[in-house]
Amino acid sequence: MTWLSELLIASLILTGAFFLFVGSFGLAKLPDIMRRLHAPTKATTLGIGSMLIASMLYFLIVKGMLSFHELMITLFLF
Repeated sequence: MTWLSELLIASLILTGAFFLFVGSFGLAKLPDIMRRLHAPTKATTLGIGSMLIASMLYFLIVKGMLSFHELMITLFLF
């Protein structure tokens, strides 16, 4: 695995972790119920999507095969 692919996968994982943190923080700290529901739905969808794309790239680069499980989860999620 080259350093560029490792950097891309690591940045996608960190981006996903950041958005998952923002969504969970918004769920815990926002004042009313409608804002509490809005924060996790938007932020965590982007966070999980980023994690799934990172997982697809990892298995494509390391194993040499495309993982259809992550692709299907990403398509159904979005």
